[in-house]
Amino acid sequence: MLKKNEGNLDRILRVVVGLALVAWALFGGPVWAWIGIIPLATGALGSCPLYSLVGINTCPMKK
Repeated sequence: MLKKNEGNLDRILRVVVGLALVAWALFGGPVWAWIGIIPLATGALGSCPLYSLVGINTCPMKK
């Protein structure tokens, strides 16, 4: 399992943008709108492989 590296706001924004793009594709939008599956999946999982590669972590720090 991938380590979580997305904070709550980051995850919410990804899911909202992903859903909007997929809905747009479903209702006659351009084919490239299916790219919304990627932010939707990473937001749902809470882990972004690109963030892992570049060392970004938006999760709040644990005490």
